[in-house]
Amino acid sequence: MSSISRPITEFCLDLYDKFNKTAEGQNILFSPTSISVALALIHLGTRNNTAAQIEKVLHFSNAAGRTSLGSEPQSAVPENKPKRSQERRSSLSSQCNTDGNLNHEAFHALLLQLQSLGKNYVLNLASNLFLQENFELKQEYLMCSKKLYGADLQTVDFQMHLEAAILKINAWVENKTQGKIKELFASGMINTDAVLVLVNVIYFKASWEHKFEGKNTVQRDFKLNQNESKPVQMMYQKGTFKLGYIEELGTQVLELPYAQKSLSMIILLPGDMADGSAGGLEQIESAMTYENLMLWSSSEHMFETTVEVYLPRFKLEGTFNLNEVLKAMGMTDIFNEKADLSALSPVKSLVLSNVVHKTYVEVNEEGTVAAAATGAVIVRRSLPLTEVFMADHPFLFFIRHNPTNTILFFGKLCSP
Repeated sequence: MSSISRPITEFCLDLYDKFNKTAEGQNILFSPTSISVALALIHLGTRNNTAAQIEKVLHFSNAAGRTSLGSEPQSAVPENKPKRSQERRSSLSSQCNTDGNLNHEAFHALLLQLQSLGKNYVLNLASNLFLQENFELKQEYLMCSKKLYGADLQTVDFQMHLEAAILKINAWVENKTQGKIKELFASGMINTDAVLVLVNVIYFKASWEHKFEGKNTVQRDFKLNQNESKPVQMMYQKGTFKLGYIEELGTQVLELPYAQKSLSMIILLPGDMADGSAGGLEQIESAMTYENLMLWSSSEHMFETTVEVYLPRFKLEGTFNLNEVLKAMGMTDIFNEKADLSALSPVKSLVLSNVVHKTYVEVNEEGTVAAAATGAVIVRRSLPLTEVFMADHPFLFFIRHNPTNTILFFGKLCSP
């Protein structure tokens, strides 16, 4: 599954870089997996340069071949695959032409894994296309989007009944996120010119493998910057956790596993804030390549030790209209008259109107509730018997699906 986790992580770092440019001192939260899945769903309906641009943005452009419903079918079944998997892949490939640059079957396999986490987890990842009525869609696209991504397409009337269309979209989102995201689109965010709106949501709820006890939560100061602080509810527990240290960045890396360790929250905590306004976050951000992030958070470079963990309770929400961000990353054609969505619809004038992503995460003693709608070397230090992990100043974190090494959520907490 590393074939899918790497492009998702690289896309994640690109997005974080774009969001962070306009969010100094502000919280950030998004789901690179959810956005990747949504764009892959759109990619199924694209051809030619429009498809190529999506592949490049999603870091799939280095592979050989083409991928979309409009491409020529290719045979690419690894010989070591079980026969049943080969037959299933062959069936999908022949029906949806999914071989090529963007590996739709890898996305499909990831979604199947995320839907099979067991009773300790709730994880709903859903995408939907809301289309102006009277636009004709190709049955092949409807079949493949449903088969590969579980996506349903709904028609609405943006032109004559705009408010009703917005209400319908928001109701779908609220339902899929267990009521955590109630108004994805405020009035005025969509206008009567809209013809195709893509919505993606991810809802996640899990308990910690080792829960924090509520009686140990006390009020402490969280340092917003060198000069300001605010009181927060600081959780505490002492236990055995995996911990790493990035010496040249003065940064601790802690893994907090969720139940049965299928998923974990990884926290990158820079040194204390005596030396700078953001406590070393900028150093981490400037060194945060794919290779480094994998190195910093790998089990081989972390070690189990007794840790006193201080972590604030927090709730984060983030809303992003991704149109401008995706254009800046190179996905330009799909938003204008150059759009080639001919594998989705024979209508020539079809363009993508909005890609909106909204996220929600809540971290408390029990665990985490999260929803989203759209070269350094680690060394072991000479450790004391008990290590202290004091998250009382800004830090980065991400929630990772451990079997596939896929980042589901990525965030920066500057102010709980």
